[in-house]
Amino acid sequence: MQNNFRSGVRWFFRIGGLVMIANAVWMAASANHWFVTIPADLAATGVANKHFIHDVAATYLTFGVALIWCGSNLQKCRPVYLCVTFFMVAHALGHILEILTGQLPQTHWWIDLPLVFLPAMALGWLALPMVWEKMDNQPPQ
Repeated sequence: MQNNFRSGVRWFFRIGGLVMIANAVWMAASANHWFVTIPADLAATGVANKHFIHDVAATYLTFGVALIWCGSNLQKCRPVYLCVTFFMVAHALGHILEILTGQLPQTHWWIDLPLVFLPAMALGWLALPMVWEKMDNQPPQ
């Protein structure tokens, strides 16, 4: 059972990293297409800004590579993982503030749930010391 947890974390990191990289490539290769196609009601944030989209793509690419590295280096990845988690949680908190202050419509509670809030919650949960200790107390695979 313990090795299953470590294996699950390893695959969570790898799949999450691949999803981030795929999103980054899409953003970089076709910023306008990404802006109007991703199911996030981005039009509510204003018009597409290709330069900003490319900057965010670089961020997702960096953190995607970082998560994949974490999946292969569980014993020493905590600082890198915490950086990825900090970004994702800060990103989610930014969305929450925008919804609460009326900068985004209330519909974004649901729109942002799958692509912003749930990933931040999952990464945040895994960053908890009690969860990390569970992984640290398992023999490496």
